Amino acid sequence: MDGPGPLGDFLQARRALLRPADVGLRDLGPRRRVAGLRREELAQLAGVSVSYYTRLEQGLSRGASAEVLDAIARALMLDDHERDHLNRLAETSRHSPRARRPRPERLADETRDLLRAVDGVPALVLGRRTDVLAWNTLGHALLAGHLDFRGPDGPAGRPNMSRMLFLDPHCRALYADWERKARAVVGNLRITAGRHPQDPLLAELIGELTMKSPEFGALWSDHRVGPCDAASYELRHPVVGPVTLTQQTLSIARSPDQVLIVCTTPAGSPSEEALVPLRDFHDHSTGLSLEDAVR
Repeated sequence: MDGPGPLGDFLQARRALLRPADVGLRDLGPRRRVAGLRREELAQLAGVSVSYYTRLEQGLSRGASAEVLDAIARALMLDDHERDHLNRLAETSRHSPRARRPRPERLADETRDLLRAVDGVPALVLGRRTDVLAWNTLGHALLAGHLDFRGPDGPAGRPNMSRMLFLDPHCRALYADWERKARAVVGNLRITAGRHPQDPLLAELIGELTMKSPEFGALWSDHRVGPCDAASYELRHPVVGPVTLTQQTLSIARSPDQVLIVCTTPAGSPSEEALVPLRDFHDHSTGLSLEDAVR
C-alpha cells in the first residue's frame, strides 16, 4: 500500500489541528517540534497503545473496531459529520473494491418533473461530482448566465460547480464571501470522496483543482468535512445587483447521488424584488441578452 491512505491522511490532518491545551494537556512551549498533538498523546487520550495507533495512522492496520474509532473520534474532538466520515474511511480501508469507470450520470424523468415544478425559483440538479445535470432558466440566469443554457444536456460539456467556483472568474466574483462558499464546497467534496473512494472521475476533478487552484489545495489538505445543506449567501450579480438568498440542498430519493439545489429569498424582501428581472426573462432563443431585458 502506498502511503497512509485516506484514513491515515485524515487522522494526521485532524491531529495536527489540535493543541495540547485544547485537550487539557500541558504545552511544552517553544521546545515542541510538531504541529498539533503527538501520536503518543492522541493514543493516550483514546486509550489505545501508541504502536497500534501508529499502525492505524500509517495505513498498516485496517481492523479498527467501532469502539476504538469512537474513542479516537472523541480524542480528536470530531463533530457528528466528521465521525461519520471517519467511520466511512475505516470501512473503506477494510474493503478496497476494484476501481471502475462509472457511467455518465443521467437525469430521471421524475427528477426533471421535480425541477420543472420549482420553476418559480432558481434551481438546479447536481450529480455526485457537482456536475450540473440540469438547471431551470432562473437557476442558469442567477448562477451561470455567461454559460450556454444547454451545456448540461450532454455529459461531455456539463458545467461543474466546484470547477466553476475555483476556476471561473465570473463565479468567484459572484459570491461576496467567496472563501466561506469555497470551504463549504470542499467540505462537501470530502464527504463524497469518503463515500466513493474508487471513483476515478471524482479523483480526476480533485486532482485538477489541486493543481490549478492553490486555494483549493490548501482547503483540501486540512481534511475538514461538512455537508452543503442550507446556507445563506450574498451574491453580487452582474445584472440585477446584490441578492441575499438561501441555497438549500434537497436529496432525491430515487437518485441518492444527486441533489436538487433551490435558491430562496424571504417573501417581500429586496432580494425577492431583485430577482424579478430574472423571472421575467425566459426566452433564450430570441438572441435578447439579459442585460437588454432589464433595461
